[in-house]
Amino acid sequence: MNMLFAEPALFAGLVFLLGLLVGSFLNVVIHRLPKMMEAEWQAQCAELRGEEPAMAAPYNLATPRSACPACGHRLTALENIPILSWLALRGRCASCGADIGKRYPLVELLTGLLSAAVAWKWGGSLETLGALCLVWTLIALAFIDFDTTLLPDSLTLPLVWLGLLFNLYGHFTQLQDAVIGAAAGYLVLWSVYWLFKLVTGKEGMGYGDFKLLAAIGAWLGWQMLPVTILFSSVVGAAVGIAMVLLVKHDRRAPIPFGPYLAGGGLIALFFGAELTQAYLARF
Repeated sequence: MNMLFAEPALFAGLVFLLGLLVGSFLNVVIHRLPKMMEAEWQAQCAELRGEEPAMAAPYNLATPRSACPACGHRLTALENIPILSWLALRGRCASCGADIGKRYPLVELLTGLLSAAVAWKWGGSLETLGALCLVWTLIALAFIDFDTTLLPDSLTLPLVWLGLLFNLYGHFTQLQDAVIGAAAGYLVLWSVYWLFKLVTGKEGMGYGDFKLLAAIGAWLGWQMLPVTILFSSVVGAAVGIAMVLLVKHDRRAPIPFGPYLAGGGLIALFFGAELTQAYLARF
């Protein structure tokens, strides 16, 4: 074990493989969690109407097995190997030949690369364990929000508390800075939301964005919030303008902000301290 931690490249390579497996599971989370939430909402609505909720087959993150959405073919273990199965099948279902989206291997590869980057930066430490939890959850939240404009409380709220607990012993920041970061992260976007609503009469973002920034503040401290907000806002504005100008995106259609917050949080995690120091050194 000591030899493993003493060889950064070997350790990062093994964590990369772990990240590929986790990325495969994150694809399941991204696809199924919104559907599970919708089913729960429908059951609650039926209960409020005094109706018996419809009985349905178990549907959660473990059941049923992954299947082709076109023909229902249940994927075998060999068809579920991250990236390799997609390449071997040439991006098509083995049963009906329907296209398998390129995003599945993309999520797996992204998760693997970011996991390896975490292992390379922090080595065999508790910080690596914590950063992996943060990175994996941010990936899931970013893609869920991109698909559905939802940031599930079942992911954002545990992420807030886990960040505070992880910083009890100051792994990424002092506990006091983490608590202030969580509160400030929520209140900053909450204030922007209400200011925008008072001026325009419209809602500019959802409450999930407040909770996501609170979670990033809980993990990284209030000092990293400016970096997160700056990068997420600049990239979000650039992408939004490009979508309107180049692909004729409807200006009235909402553009999810969660993916850009998650991206800003990742930049702050890996480079926030260096960027802050470089900025302060100029003055």
